[in-house]
Amino acid sequence: VQLVESGGGLVQPGGSLRLSCEASGFSFSSYAMSWARQAPGKGREWVAGIDGAYVDYYADAVRGRFTISRDNAKNTLYLQVNSLKPEDTAVYFCAKKDDSRRGTMKSLANYDYWGRGTQVTVSS
Repeated sequence: VQLVESGGGLVQPGGSLRLSCEASGFSFSSYAMSWARQAPGKGREWVAGIDGAYVDYYADAVRGRFTISRDNAKNTLYLQVNSLKPEDTAVYFCAKKDDSRRGTMKSLANYDYWGRGTQVTVSS
């Protein structure tokens, strides 16, 4: 299994980015996937998830500003991040949900593979 994130960068407050996560080594369409982030000096937090039926879920802090999507034909997960704030600065990771665990999308313990992350910096 391999997950490779891209699309991060430096953006001004109010700006937008589109993050991508290319997946390989497993049947991508069969698994729920999520994005999580880790800000400097803080723990990793779940941001958004999408299941195999394309139902999406969001953390309260990003609902209405971020949109998660997937293209199963391209084995790629996306995160459109809009109206960025300085507090969105973090390394953003994609993760594959472990379907042997029945836990919720929000619990990071329920993910078995992670990418190495892409840095998003929001600053003027």
